[in-house]
Amino acid sequence: MNSDVVARLGELVDARRHPALLGEVDGRLAGVLTYVVRGDACEVLTLHAVEHWNGVGSALIDVVRLLASDQGCARLWLVTTNDNVDALRFYQRRGFRLARLHAGAVDRSRATIKPTIPEIGAHGIRLRDELELELDLGALE
Repeated sequence: MNSDVVARLGELVDARRHPALLGEVDGRLAGVLTYVVRGDACEVLTLHAVEHWNGVGSALIDVVRLLASDQGCARLWLVTTNDNVDALRFYQRRGFRLARLHAGAVDRSRATIKPTIPEIGAHGIRLRDELELELDLGALE
């Protein structure tokens, strides 16, 4: 589900208030990645590609990874939901690892801060949990 206001880790974050990387194909907007750097970590808030399988998402991840490294970050991380199996595949293929399970986090967000979160997500999977993935920027791959 695409949204400018992201519920994760018990808070609402307006991705429009954070830096963004834009990906273009033939002069047209093809993807957007928003991020925030805090201390030695860089969080990917959102990643949206107009079309899948054209390399824009991968290119945006490569750029934010370099940007985070240049800013002294040791960790690149993000939160997704348990139904987002496409994102799990995408990020793991790019070296991210599952770092934390926030069991029931989506249920709590729906009940307290963002009631518009649907009960059922992608592929008919009940939306319940947040999954945190991370990439150690100091590790050799």
